[in-house]
Amino acid sequence: MELTWHGHSTWYVTVAGTDLLVDPFFGNPQTALDPEDVDDPDYVLLTHGHEDHVAHAGAFSDATLVATPELVAYAEDNYGFEDAVGGMGMNLGGTVECGDAWVTMVRADHSNGIETGYETSAGMPAGFVISDAKPTQQSDTDSTAFYHAGDTSLMVEMREVIGPFLKPDFAALPAGDHFTMGPAQAAVAADWVGADYAAPMHYDTFAPIELDTDEFERELKATGAVAEPVILEGDESFVLE
Repeated sequence: MELTWHGHSTWYVTVAGTDLLVDPFFGNPQTALDPEDVDDPDYVLLTHGHEDHVAHAGAFSDATLVATPELVAYAEDNYGFEDAVGGMGMNLGGTVECGDAWVTMVRADHSNGIETGYETSAGMPAGFVISDAKPTQQSDTDSTAFYHAGDTSLMVEMREVIGPFLKPDFAALPAGDHFTMGPAQAAVAADWVGADYAAPMHYDTFAPIELDTDEFERELKATGAVAEPVILEGDESFVLE
């Protein structure tokens, strides 16, 4: 599994022959790319409807959309998407097969109004666990899983459900504070989900979410988490094996 961070919360994930793009927002200072510079993904995953997570979704409308039914309907009307998993989107707790990948939608604690006057709801905000095998009660030591937490605060769901059941190997966690978790809570989240690797995201895009990533590393060490910190530059990749 190859994971590429394009700044903010934008990740390009390749699982065998399947490409998935999460929260496409290339208007951030950590990427040198425009949407047209990015290979067309097979699937676009949207965690919620805020502009800094859906801004460039329309550039990839030929892909199959994975999001809540409410956000799918909005994206069909506003971004030109015609194809969604199951024809209607998915919801929290569900797992869908996306080519060579399995995508499980998990809870995130955040707001989720569409930013056009806030008269439209995009349903519940979400995170995703992307794996190369279907999650089951039987442990598969050969499988790998990537957890994209979306925009969220620290929540016991990480400790009680996401960690023990979905067993992510790599956790991408918002750490910029103000709108999401800061580095201290993100470090606890990494510990709770039991990931081998943890990367901060959703930082340094706007003034309120500036982050010294050394602080994330210090907090991660202080929790006693097994996770190794992964601090990526924008457009840099990490191979999860």
